[in-house]
Amino acid sequence: MTWNQVFELIQNILITQTGVPNLAVNQLIMIGISFFFLYLAVAKEYEPLLLVPIGFGIFLVNFPLTPLMGFTEHGNPELIRAFYKYGVEWEIIPCLIFLGLGAMTDFEPLIANPKTLIIGAGAQLGVFITYIGTLVFGFTLKEAASVAIIGGADGPTTIYLTAKLAPHLLGANALAAYSYMAMVPLIQPPIMRLMTTPEQRKIKMRQLRPVSAREKLFFPLIATFLIIILIPAVAPLIGMFMFGNFMRVSGVVKRLSDTAQHSLMNIVTILLGLSVGATMQAHVFLNWKPLLIFALGLMDFVICTFGGILTVHIMNKFLKEKMNPLIGSSGVSAVPMAARVSQTEGLKADPDNWLIMHAMGPNLAGVIGSAAAAGMFIAMFN
Repeated sequence: MTWNQVFELIQNILITQTGVPNLAVNQLIMIGISFFFLYLAVAKEYEPLLLVPIGFGIFLVNFPLTPLMGFTEHGNPELIRAFYKYGVEWEIIPCLIFLGLGAMTDFEPLIANPKTLIIGAGAQLGVFITYIGTLVFGFTLKEAASVAIIGGADGPTTIYLTAKLAPHLLGANALAAYSYMAMVPLIQPPIMRLMTTPEQRKIKMRQLRPVSAREKLFFPLIATFLIIILIPAVAPLIGMFMFGNFMRVSGVVKRLSDTAQHSLMNIVTILLGLSVGATMQAHVFLNWKPLLIFALGLMDFVICTFGGILTVHIMNKFLKEKMNPLIGSSGVSAVPMAARVSQTEGLKADPDNWLIMHAMGPNLAGVIGSAAAAGMFIAMFN
């Protein structure tokens, strides 16, 4: 073999077998975006359990020639594509996350104060306003529905609905939903202060009544029956959510409940984060639709926060014992971040004003409300 042949062989290998000459500017931009999300997760600790796998997924798939999101020569999905196909496309991972969330959830604040269900419903205002607004920008009916659900601040619900109605928007929608969930402490406080007076923020609410073990046991059964009989399309999400909670409150399957809360939840979170991040390839993400989704998602989230607080103001017109309007912002289903923000703002107004348990009621109602809204969209288009 001559030196020229050796040189040509090396050149051919560099061109065809390495990513160096194939690395494009748009891929470098996406790698920069992945660093931004990893920075938020590691340096700022904004929802690191989600943003670390999502950010690293974006990082991985934006290298050229990587065997991660394609198919083998035999037609089998490559590594992360398999996670996406069997976990997200088949709608298994979002339902398993709801199972884990149910096992981690204590419905006592919602059972003790069922009026907070109304707040959770009111906080879905932004979902339906954004749905109409999104159509104005040229999105299809199904795309608009998948974008509108972002305001509910419920990542698994957003993924579940988007996978059904607009799978090509999955990466952008999921990233927007989880990004705004992570930034709840930044987005909500200015809105909360704008919509309340100092006196309203100081309102103290009476301690919640004790909830019996029997009430906790029957709640997931009754809630499942009522929700699924009215909105059958949401049965996979609500069914898993309430099943997880029933395992928790029954007290007889502690091992299963612990597994759902910890081991299973950790595994599906890793797979979901990588799968969602891996959909953010440069040629898919860097166009006008995904970028507009982030703007619409922010508007959606702001209106949902506004809707929750406004609902409390309206309810207070008819209640003898007034509720603190700050708990209205927790009507979005970012559990438990939104409830913690209500608590923090309440303590700023009055160091003795503890709102966390009161805020958890509308926070849990928001989970149910966003799932119900998703079920309504699915029913519309089926």
